Amino acid sequence: MMKLSVRLKCIADMVTPGLTVADVGCDHAHLSVYLIENGIAPFVYAADINEGPLKRARECIERAGLSDRIRTVLCDGLTGIRAGSVGSIVIAGMGGPLMTDIMRASGEVCLGADELILEPQSEPSLVRHYLEESGYRIISEKMVCEENRFYPVLKCIHGKMELKREVFYRYGSLLITEKDPMLIRHLHNHRRVLLDIRNKLDASEETESVLSKKAELQMELQYAEEAIFMIEGVNYEVSESDRNP
Repeated sequence: MMKLSVRLKCIADMVTPGLTVADVGCDHAHLSVYLIENGIAPFVYAADINEGPLKRARECIERAGLSDRIRTVLCDGLTGIRAGSVGSIVIAGMGGPLMTDIMRASGEVCLGADELILEPQSEPSLVRHYLEESGYRIISEKMVCEENRFYPVLKCIHGKMELKREVFYRYGSLLITEKDPMLIRHLHNHRRVLLDIRNKLDASEETESVLSKKAELQMELQYAEEAIFMIEGVNYEVSESDRNP
């Protein structure tokens, strides 16, 4: 039986049982194999843009004896998946910009699915903004930590959503309201990193570039501290000069 990493196990647990799945960016197809072996999905399309990972995926699928229930597809994103053929779309292991490009390029395929399971490895705010603007509603969010990196995992269905505050786009409304313990760890780690960078910038010559970076960093620090306040009620005192470096 296939053993999954913490990140992939979280993704697998969000897939609604009984739906045919498109595993986009399947890599070694570990997730695809797990979904079949555990009776979660009746059939999986394992898609990847590169022949190398897809060759490894086919080998993994053959070793598991599941070639009749997992079909590998060499394609860019969802372009090789027919609209209406899948109920659950998993897009994982890539940055937010690429993820939104894939969904935007294959709108009909996404529209024909019952759910999207997304794991953006960068710019999750971009993904949440896109989902809201494109008629999706996030119904579940989890955060996992793997090899000292934090990953948000989102489950979305068709529907209306209005997150309203930028902090919710950046860190997840459900993660914040449910006081997700991994999000709390991530926020405190992230705040420490931001403060360390700010201290180094404070010691640098105040060039236009440094001032611009300090302003961006301060904005990010404010969002992290806002999220911490929402969860823990800890209010960090930030002076006006710090808010507007």
